[in-house]
Amino acid sequence: MQSGEAKAFEFGNVHSINDLSIGMVLPGIVTNITNFGAFVDIGVKQDGLVHISQLANKFVKNPADVIALNQQVQVKVVDIDQARNRVQLSMKDV
Repeated sequence: MQSGEAKAFEFGNVHSINDLSIGMVLPGIVTNITNFGAFVDIGVKQDGLVHISQLANKFVKNPADVIALNQQVQVKVVDIDQARNRVQLSMKDV
């Protein structure tokens, strides 16, 4: 691939929260940045939350200092709450 060419982004074989398992590492896109972390689209109906404490292997005061909106990231599934349709993610050690 030559420099300047766009790279196609694919979510993989994850289509619903039922396809997830704890420990999975997935590609995602940052969709929202808040004071307490960031929401990442990983290809399921509900975006997953990366808590501010899980954004980096160092202390993060402001999430916007380490990530940007629409940034492509790698995340690890930390917890799945199917009843509440919530997914907790981490960007540490990924």
